Amino acid sequence: MGFLTKEQIMQAQDLKTETVHVEEWGGDVQVRTITAKERDEFEKQLISGDDSDMENIRAKFVAATVVDEKGKLMFGKLDLVDLGKKSASAMDKLFEVGQRLAGLKKEEVEELVKN
Repeated sequence: MGFLTKEQIMQAQDLKTETVHVEEWGGDVQVRTITAKERDEFEKQLISGDDSDMENIRAKFVAATVVDEKGKLMFGKLDLVDLGKKSASAMDKLFEVGQRLAGLKKEEVEELVKN
């Protein structure tokens, strides 16, 4: 078996999704892994040291990972305040699934926040 071509890599459907039942909301939502660029942006927020970047971080991450049935992000920047008012347990559940799909280990996130 040979090496992948540029075209094969670029056409690969590599953004995994997972359906998550959110009991608090009475239904299921779909969580998608973040892209490499989105992960870099998220990590930059964590290490910036700017408290305003850390504010509502769960809502920011959930907004970057919850998609509709067509794979389009459901939430935008204008939704962050309201999303941040949702149940902490529901948001934690989605945050943890998104974190796992993205390959972000809890220890890595904690280490980035410390620095």
